[in-house]
Parts: sequence; C-alpha cells; structure tokens
Amino acid sequence: MSVEAEKRTPPNTCTVIHDRGSEQMHLNRENVERLLAGDSFFWLDIDQPDGDDYKILSDVFEFHPLAVEDSEKFGQRAKIDDYDDYVFLVVYGAVPDEDRLVEVHCFYSEKFLVTVHRDDAPAFTEVRQRYVKGQKAIDDPGRLLYRIIDGLVDSFFPILADFDDRIDELEDQTFLHAGDEQLQEIFRMKRLLVGMRKAITPERDMFASLMGGVAELPGMSAEDERYFRDIYDHLIRISDLIDTYRDLLTSSMDVYLSTVSNRLNTVMKQLTIMATVFLPLTFITGFFGQNFGWMVGHIRSGPVFFGLGIGLEIVTVAALFTLFKKRGWF
Repeated sequence: MSVEAEKRTPPNTCTVIHDRGSEQMHLNRENVERLLAGDSFFWLDIDQPDGDDYKILSDVFEFHPLAVEDSEKFGQRAKIDDYDDYVFLVVYGAVPDEDRLVEVHCFYSEKFLVTVHRDDAPAFTEVRQRYVKGQKAIDDPGRLLYRIIDGLVDSFFPILADFDDRIDELEDQTFLHAGDEQLQEIFRMKRLLVGMRKAITPERDMFASLMGGVAELPGMSAEDERYFRDIYDHLIRISDLIDTYRDLLTSSMDVYLSTVSNRLNTVMKQLTIMATVFLPLTFITGFFGQNFGWMVGHIRSGPVFFGLGIGLEIVTVAALFTLFKKRGWF
C-alpha cells in the first residue's frame, strides 16, 4: 500500500443529493456504481479531490481522458466542452479568500451532475438546503444546474459591493492624508479585479455561445434557456461593474499622485522662500571670506563694496554666459 493510500483511510467523503434526499457518502466504486444503476437523477459534490477520486471519474463514470485531465488542473479558463452524452463546464464564483475566486468543474448529463472544486463553495449550501428541506427528488436537472451556476455568479455581487464602498473610503483618505498604505491597497484591489475579469469574461462568452446556439446542454428545454439567459445578463452586469471599478481605482491613483505632487510643490515653495532669505547673507559671507586679501582690505565705503563685489560678480556671470553660448552649451 502506498503512502498516499495509507493517509487516505477511509475513502474521501462527498455530498450526494438523490431521490432519497441528501447524505454524506464515501466516494468509492461500489457507491458510485449503485448511484449509476438507479433511475433517478443525482448530484455528486466532490470537495478537494485526490488521485483516487479522479480514478473513479475515469473508470466508473467513464469520462473522457481529456475531460478528466482538465478537471485535475485548476486555474482553467471558463469553458464548456461537449462530449458524447455529457458536457464538461468550468465556472467561477466569488468567495472571501485571498484571490476572491472559487473554481468549479462540472460534469453534466441527463443522468447526473458531478461538481469538483478545491475551495469552499458557499453558494452550494443554499442550493443543497433547498433540496434537503424539500425532501424530494431532483425533478428538473436543468433547473438544478441553473441554481448552482446562478449561486456562483451572484456571489460576485457582495464582493463587488465591498469594493465600491472601499474605493470611496480610499478616495477620502487620500484627500486627507496620502500615504503608501493607500497606494499599496489600490494596487492590490486592481490585481483582484484583474483576476475577476479573467474569470468573468470567458464565462460571459461561454453563456453567450449557449444563448446563440453554438453550444448546448443535455436535455435543455426552452424554459431552461430563459433561466440561463438570466445568468448571462448577470455576467454582463458583473463585467461592467469590474470595468467601472478598475476605472475608479485608476482615478484614485491619479488623485493620489496629484495629492503627493501638490504636497511636494508646497515643500519646494517653503524651501525656496528660505533660500531667498539666506541668499544675501550667503553672498556677504562668501565675499568677505575669500582669499583675496588686497581686495577685501581696500573696501572703505559702500560704493566700493558694491563696485568690487556686485560688479565683479556681474562681469563673471557675463563672461561665463558668453563662453557657454560660444560653445553651444546654453
């Protein structure tokens, strides 16, 4: 027995919803074969799958090797792949973790729905409770898939609402006191929005292909299509919100840079005033501190001071100006 198998005793536990309600089930060959042998539709939710789980997907469900390989590799682009009697979907939702995203892989047919994910998916909880409290079988598989994807898509709205509030707070803080903390948070929020945009844009295009008839779901009726059109509308709204908040963050960065620039101009103005005040004193101390003793010793009156001091300075500046101009340096 391998080290991985020793750590994996008993088998991984998953959640299944079928005609008898909801239960926690060990994901092994016997239990899955019993589900497939039944006549009712079932939903199998696998959280944090490992190699044995994917072996069951490949050997018992007999999914295509390419579909299983795609399901093993997370960080995929949202898509829908059509196989013989099922489709493989990659959809995204939002969760309050580091990257704000949860990736869900779905194997969907008229017989079953298998969802695979590594992160917690709070959107599944409400859908699962709907069937647990109802104590009834899944009578419409298309409606179940809609509720799952709709819950994942709608989970973006609370996250984006928090972004909206935080952007307003950042702008107020920047006006009062622009610091490195605000700039770092602006960059962090922009990175999160870029990650969301990379997930939402392909997902929006995927549902656009469903609405346009380019791709199809097994057993989808005209009524189901109306529901999935609602998901497509939500994805458009989310995409527009993400673009809007990116523009607002760019504006906040401009406000930060303008505030810092104005603060620097104020400091330079104060330094210029101080330099102007000390300039005459610097000239006097510099003149009398030079090593030309004869010139300093023969100053007996104010006109002589201005003639020797300021006059010689003007002559020196004019000579340097002529030299620089002749050589093309000025």
